Amino acid sequence: MSRNLYDLIGLAAGICFILALKGLSSPKSARRGNLIGALGATVATVIVFFYANGGKALNNQTLILAAIAFGVVVGVPSARKVQMTQMPQLVALFNGVGGGAAALVAIVEYLKLGSDATTPVVVATVFTVIVGCVSFSGSIITFLKLQELMTTRPVIFPFGRQIIALTLIGVLASGGWVISSGGTTPLLINGLLSLLFGILFVLPVGGADVPIVISLLNAFTGLTVAASGYVLETTLLIVAGTLVGASGTILTRLMADAMGRSLFGTLFGAFTAKASTATGEADARPVKSGSADDVAILLNYAQRVVIVPGFGLAVAQAQHTVRELADLLAAKGVEVAYGIHPVAGRMPGHMNVLLAEANVPYEQLVEMEEINPTFPQTDVVLVVGANDVVNPAAKTTPGCPIYGMPILDVALAGNVIFLKRSMRPGFAGIENELLYEPKTTLLFGDAKDSLTKVVSALKAL
Repeated sequence: MSRNLYDLIGLAAGICFILALKGLSSPKSARRGNLIGALGATVATVIVFFYANGGKALNNQTLILAAIAFGVVVGVPSARKVQMTQMPQLVALFNGVGGGAAALVAIVEYLKLGSDATTPVVVATVFTVIVGCVSFSGSIITFLKLQELMTTRPVIFPFGRQIIALTLIGVLASGGWVISSGGTTPLLINGLLSLLFGILFVLPVGGADVPIVISLLNAFTGLTVAASGYVLETTLLIVAGTLVGASGTILTRLMADAMGRSLFGTLFGAFTAKASTATGEADARPVKSGSADDVAILLNYAQRVVIVPGFGLAVAQAQHTVRELADLLAAKGVEVAYGIHPVAGRMPGHMNVLLAEANVPYEQLVEMEEINPTFPQTDVVLVVGANDVVNPAAKTTPGCPIYGMPILDVALAGNVIFLKRSMRPGFAGIENELLYEPKTTLLFGDAKDSLTKVVSALKAL
């Protein structure tokens, strides 16, 4: 294969990545966008076999094919069988693996070049190792938090800020050591310190900020891939990595705004993190609970109903049942909409993906800025498995983990119905005062079972 043909095919693969991002901008074209992106990645991988190593035969073909086969064997079943509730964990793991792989490739290429490595290549290698290792170890901690294998609350330890700052200084100093003198030992020390910094960087992050961290680490991985493309002199990696890094950075900014955080506070929150005041314990005050029949009656005589989905909807796998309920209400002449908070769930767009799986019409999904002014004219709000995104503490309780986060103003509606398993607080670990308001009715139980009973009761009316 000639160099010109290689570059031309690589350009086509890059265009596929751009079209994939464009397709992902809308649920209607997201599936097509994913397929186009997969096609581009396949083409980018295949052409390496025909041009890598200067057009000569590719070295270690057996090992490369074995690695690809292993990735297919692990990746395909994981992606197909993963439950929707575990999708954020899978995203975090895949993202971390990408950053770690880019760092390893840069290290191998650096060792291969040895004394022939130019200063720009060494600088790009150091950048790739630092950001890739931070992305890898930080993503692992994010996975552990999402999987609840460790506490979801901020992990604060004595002299934490000072230790994090010293670790960062060590990362930068060891990076400068590599650039100035070279050598394997300084590079390995740089990688180890970067792994440690990634852990320390994410530990102080509480559950409410996890979606932002996922997006941020995704941007880190993209930048790592772009830098590794420079080290390998591969334009396609530079293009792909830059696209991921840029889109991830934009998404991080949007997520930070949705959480009421500054981007600076998100990036450097580890240095200013304070211990959370959340107790994670349910209040002993009485609440008003109801039955499925009570909820059905409220819904049946409503003119406008807004459904607010949350992580509990994904846990119960109740998206199809909530779609059936919405269709039944619409058939009775009730206006139905879904109030979507940007950080509902545990990753960006979690609820959009979940409801798209149930073929909920995209037009019924209304973003927070558009739905909030309509709550005073809403008769009933049905909150299914959400807590933090409707919690008034975000406006009334300074110092709590979600203070300052824009919320869905469901308290302004005529009636609020919460579908909950128990009185346990949400992911941020704080109590929701709205649960104790006279206008609020709680329907306890598994969301799917509860919704099924409500649907049956509605049909009987």
